[in-house]
Amino acid sequence: MFLLIVLICLYNAFSLESKQIKPVVVKQFLLDKSCAERLSKAIQFRTVSPQDNQILDSTTFLAFHAFLKEAFPLLNKKLIAKNINGLSLLYKWEGTDKNLKPLLLMAHQDVVPIDSTSLKKWSFNPFSGAQSNGFIYGRGTLDVKSALLGQLEAIEFLLKRGYKPKRTIYLAYGHDEETGGHNGTKRIVDVLAKRGEKLEFVLDEGGSIVSEMVPGLSKPIALIGIAEKGYLSLELTVEDAGGHSSMPPKETAIGILSSAISKLEANPFPLKIGGAGTLLFDYLAPEMSFLARLTFGNRWLFAPLIKWKLGGNNATRAIMHTTTAATIFTSGNKENVLPTSAKAVVNFRIIPGESTSSVQDYIEKIINDNRVKIKKANEFGYNPTVVSNTESSCFIQLQKTILSIFPDVLVAPFLAVGSTDSRHYQPLTSNIYRFLPIRFAKEDLPRVHGINERISISAYHESINFYIQFIKNSSSH
Repeated sequence: MFLLIVLICLYNAFSLESKQIKPVVVKQFLLDKSCAERLSKAIQFRTVSPQDNQILDSTTFLAFHAFLKEAFPLLNKKLIAKNINGLSLLYKWEGTDKNLKPLLLMAHQDVVPIDSTSLKKWSFNPFSGAQSNGFIYGRGTLDVKSALLGQLEAIEFLLKRGYKPKRTIYLAYGHDEETGGHNGTKRIVDVLAKRGEKLEFVLDEGGSIVSEMVPGLSKPIALIGIAEKGYLSLELTVEDAGGHSSMPPKETAIGILSSAISKLEANPFPLKIGGAGTLLFDYLAPEMSFLARLTFGNRWLFAPLIKWKLGGNNATRAIMHTTTAATIFTSGNKENVLPTSAKAVVNFRIIPGESTSSVQDYIEKIINDNRVKIKKANEFGYNPTVVSNTESSCFIQLQKTILSIFPDVLVAPFLAVGSTDSRHYQPLTSNIYRFLPIRFAKEDLPRVHGINERISISAYHESINFYIQFIKNSSSH
């Protein structure tokens, strides 16, 4: 029996076939410094999306729109532009073949606010668009005005050369992605749905090109998001009589609530092997060492080892289960007064196969304390998205385009642990892919929503070339 198991394992390991395709490298266009100048200018518009949409500064967004009209005159002349719900933008580039379903490229105009306590840690003002040592600094350089401007640069470039797509192309730029996209992208989807549009596929931000992510792989990895986790925040509340701190009860409101949160952290959602989360390793294992091929080629046997290994890293653990994160804790207002209540918010990112309701059921079971009241913290909960097909012509076309511009990378699908507003397009297409064509250095990953967000000018030029090639590949048939 032991010999049979060994033979099966060896067969499975040697049977793993590479899912990479041979790159057909295209010559990249040399872009002048005006591209960087326009991105730098775009960063200077403080298109911040606050949590409370009632205090959003619409004048800044409208000024940004005026800048785009001036910066891309041919695009604004040739494409049909429509303002959606006041601040979101929808462009239509008519294709010559009406029988082909449209392609939609998307990005978002808004950026997250700057934490005033971290402002002094920035090398440059976060809304200066400063250029230094080959980088452009500022909020939105990575998330995600570089994609918005990159797409417009690509289309302006093609228009100047008389290019006409066969497939109609939509450009959709919401104004509130950072707060869910309900007033921006959701309204754009409603407009397209009323027209009866069905899309061939959607390309949004999500994955990118990363290095040093997987031990044993020296090549950079281009990550294509094929699904997104769901989202849920629960509010946990404990009410108590309060009183003087000199005569405390055996358990205070803070203590009861702290115990509940401790239970959640001690009983995380189980790690799972399979599904969208581990498709990443189906693509990468054939490119790895024999030991890795042996392990991932025989998950039926080595599942505990895989869970142990991947579960030791925050990034890889996150794609294998629904995560639990206590993010807000509020209680008390004076050091000698027992609080009458304690509240906490716990955030969950939900893997495909689970749902907001199943998560809440699990949490209630784990806490199992009637003194802790559990309810949704807000209305923004949603289930995981549908998983897009990695064998579709759309995915393969995207893979080919990536390799034509970035021939040194491996391409792999992955489960996006963060959220984008592309999920709103699910009624219009089953093909939603999330890829930002930018090389991320390891030290730049924390800069997204963080301090000293920046993009290298060379990486930005590569991304424009990607969009040029992607449009040509995807809209020609």
